[in-house]
Amino acid sequence: MSPRSAIFFGFGPWRAYVPQWFPDRQCKVVSRKPWLMLLSGWPLRLLLYRNVEVYVWGFKYPPFLKRFCRRFAIPFFHVEDGFVRSVSLGAHRSPPASLIIDSRTMHYDARNPSDLEHTLQTYDFAADKTLMERAETCIRMLLDLRVSKYNLGKRVDLDALLGPKTKRRVLVIGQVETDTAIAFGCDRPVTNNDLVRLAASENPDAQIIYKPHPEVLHGTRAGVSNPVEVADICDILKEDIAPADALEGIDRVYTITSLMGFEALLRGIPVTCYGQPFYAGWGATDDRQKCERRTRTRSPAEIFAAGYQLHSRHFDPETGEPAQLETVVRMLSRIR
Repeated sequence: MSPRSAIFFGFGPWRAYVPQWFPDRQCKVVSRKPWLMLLSGWPLRLLLYRNVEVYVWGFKYPPFLKRFCRRFAIPFFHVEDGFVRSVSLGAHRSPPASLIIDSRTMHYDARNPSDLEHTLQTYDFAADKTLMERAETCIRMLLDLRVSKYNLGKRVDLDALLGPKTKRRVLVIGQVETDTAIAFGCDRPVTNNDLVRLAASENPDAQIIYKPHPEVLHGTRAGVSNPVEVADICDILKEDIAPADALEGIDRVYTITSLMGFEALLRGIPVTCYGQPFYAGWGATDDRQKCERRTRTRSPAEIFAAGYQLHSRHFDPETGEPAQLETVVRMLSRIR
């Protein structure tokens, strides 16, 4: 029996890796640009296949494509970088070592329920002891090996950088303010500077530390707000510091929707979320945006099990072949 056909829109940078990521599919990578799609006969060409699936990168596709697939009952999947990605930035064209694949919407879309949200709302984690035991093992491995999403920041002691700790430290995690994770994860406009000001107003006796996003520091993405405007109320980390080091000795974290907020949760650090990332709304975080759909109480370990295990695929960072999360974590630690 021949493998099922799969058409990939918006995977241009990863064209060589797609067949490795989906070895049980007959893969074809095509442009996501509307005019090129239409000129090449897409999406009508999908009807020529007997059994076909469509995969799109994030939300980088014309809306008519999803509507077309729904109309003709063609399976449609969103794909995005996973939570343990690489030892470089995506903007540097470093291939991801993990992917999240979702049939509903992306995990960072707070406006609509994703597959990941559905699992967190309905799965019986208590009954799956094997899953939770493995989750605890993987969490300990991530923390011990200090592996994060990108794994390229400098190893720095905050005390050496900022001086000895004399009061509570509150870390504000900056993001790329034009990122879709903020656009789809917040019900109101917000900038990194807004978040710094919120943290400072709510923690007047604490040292406020602001960590800009690595892509902004590396110049691969542009920021919207200027950190200079809040330099009088915070200490700004002007180098790309590894998340594990930036979180060392931190008493509280403020984030919009950053994954680093979840990495703080795994370390037992209280986290305030201005937006609604996938890990917010389950009772584990201090939420400033509510989601009526999320009614269950979930622990960080259960959220980890759902996101990093049940809804992620992992790949060898060097070969692109399918791999276990534990293997990927060890390899990223070694490569770094």
